Amino acid sequence: MTTEGSETVAAWFAGRLPDDWFTAPADVRFDNEEILIVGDLAAPQLEQGATPAAVAEAESARIKRFREDTREHRMQVADEAQQRYRRKVSWGARCGGTTELFTVASVPVMTRLRISSARCSTRSSPPASPAPAAKRWRGASSWSARTNATGSPSSAKPSSRSNR
Repeated sequence: MTTEGSETVAAWFAGRLPDDWFTAPADVRFDNEEILIVGDLAAPQLEQGATPAAVAEAESARIKRFREDTREHRMQVADEAQQRYRRKVSWGARCGGTTELFTVASVPVMTRLRISSARCSTRSSPPASPAPAAKRWRGASSWSARTNATGSPSSAKPSSRSNR
């Protein structure tokens, strides 16, 4: 997708998403298979001097509330975008120092890493092929750690049985 096409995708989401969902324009990133929308949520009000653990818990709860409250509308927008752009749409939210991704495509982790640099405003060339990572991922499932009679690990050997 060209830079102009990238701007069009970001503009479509800016026009399609409700204004009250996020505190700033949503971060729209994509690769050849997926569009990822991540928006900033308002920070929860806590007592002054709250511990970092309490702040993280409140931020996570705010993201969970957003996810539950907007699910139906997000899925409607995702369906429209998937039909329009022929890519899966994934969602996430950021609240303070906490970021959570949800409704993400089921792809190997090494493949997912390439989307982090694919911002709509800077996207100009297709990402590198994920084939080497995908091959390693598929090959990893044929290995298993075995334990001896005492329950301690022995050497790892290829599994003779197929994964079920």
